Amino acid sequence: MSITKETFINYLDTFVPNEQRSMFGGTGIFVQGAMYALLSNEKLYIRGGEMLDQQLLELGCHKFKHVKRSTVAVVNYYDISPLYSSRLSLCNELIESSIAIALQEKTVRGASRNKRLRDLPNLRLTLERMMKKSGIDDVEAFHQMGAVDAYLQVKQAQGKNVDQKLLWMFAGAIEGCHWTLLNESHKNVLLQQLEQKKQHYKPPRGVEQQPCDLI
Repeated sequence: MSITKETFINYLDTFVPNEQRSMFGGTGIFVQGAMYALLSNEKLYIRGGEMLDQQLLELGCHKFKHVKRSTVAVVNYYDISPLYSSRLSLCNELIESSIAIALQEKTVRGASRNKRLRDLPNLRLTLERMMKKSGIDDVEAFHQMGAVDAYLQVKQAQGKNVDQKLLWMFAGAIEGCHWTLLNESHKNVLLQQLEQKKQHYKPPRGVEQQPCDLI
């Protein structure tokens, strides 16, 4: 049984006052200017981030795929529609976590709103070009995807010459620090997410594979 868009909007309104905008071919739901949910094809997707990604993957929630020109971008939003129907209390907790993460990440993004990809820690012009060729156009898109999905998308587009160091570089860029400062527990979480997401990830189409040099 399908659930209407209005039903989901009324449900989300019980958490916080919401704003609506057209996003990714659907309707983005925002709180204080931070997007935390997406309504598309009568499905409810919520924004992941931090440990919420792993929890959503373990629950079997599929990620939203946005087709743009000749690429398919997998963005960090997960389908929780089945949980709304079968496990509402858990669904409530997930949405509250998503809202908190969205607001926190908005604060981080605000400091880098006018930055280019190359201006972020660990990144430079050659990496910026490589990311754009892989379908990651700007800082906002990079933050939306997260380090693991950005790494997978670049690796698929650029071929096998991308090594694990790039994952640390992306994670550091998002955290605002040099990649060597990432602690081991953070790296372990990233590796766990990487292994889980490899099973569900499909490479973008129509992107020419090219060798990549991280040095």
